[in-house]
Amino acid sequence: MNDEPLLVDRTDAVVTLTLNRPAALNSLDVRLKEALRDTLAELEQDRSCRAVVLAGAGRAFSAGQDLREHIATLEAGAADPLETVRKHYNPIAARLGDLPKPVVAAVRGMAAGAGASLAFLADFRIGGPATSFLMAFAQVGLAGDTGVSWSLPRLVGHAKAVELLMLAEPVRAEEALRLGLLTRLVSDDEQVLPVAQELAARLAAGPTVAYGAIKRQLSVGDAGTLSEALAAEAQAQTICGATSDHRSATAAFVAKRKPEFEGH
Repeated sequence: MNDEPLLVDRTDAVVTLTLNRPAALNSLDVRLKEALRDTLAELEQDRSCRAVVLAGAGRAFSAGQDLREHIATLEAGAADPLETVRKHYNPIAARLGDLPKPVVAAVRGMAAGAGASLAFLADFRIGGPATSFLMAFAQVGLAGDTGVSWSLPRLVGHAKAVELLMLAEPVRAEEALRLGLLTRLVSDDEQVLPVAQELAARLAAGPTVAYGAIKRQLSVGDAGTLSEALAAEAQAQTICGATSDHRSATAAFVAKRKPEFEGH
């Protein structure tokens, strides 16, 4: 059995990252956080990777921070017991949210705390009947982290984000779909990962530079002024307009052919 905390599988241009601590519900210990942080940094520069799937091994996506490890940190009298936020969670969130290629989360089972935050940073989230989300931070006397104060209001609105974070009540699959926490709900938990990988493969065959530009411009447009959004759009179109994908796809459109994107 592979005891690596993060499994990396490459199928054509799709890279599947699997949180691999199933006995601990894929809770996030230092080894797993560092592996995820560093792998995302590598994928950002890897032009052969054009889409990413984030999944969890076993029956859960991720239960969030490994509380056994955290208790040990507290008992050791660390000067900053939440140093992991700056050292691990912030870099992971920044790299995952800003990754210039599509990210699909295969959310099978529970996604709690920082585990849910990771899923919310993906561009698409696929779930099944057993999928649920829990903003567990307040249950242990903490505020949110791993980018949830940025991602959650964008998905469900400010008022609902306050409710989910403060009341810390589980959100089951059907409600998650209604709220927008899930992009798609499949009828069989066993199909969550295959459907996520199928969507990632479709995205990997698309205009990768344009997808990255869309992500960047939406991050500005969601909260910025109209002037800032227009500037971001102009910058994005300048970047995309210089790609060979744009030129070949435009020619294909005029010739009434299906475009083939190379990702550059």
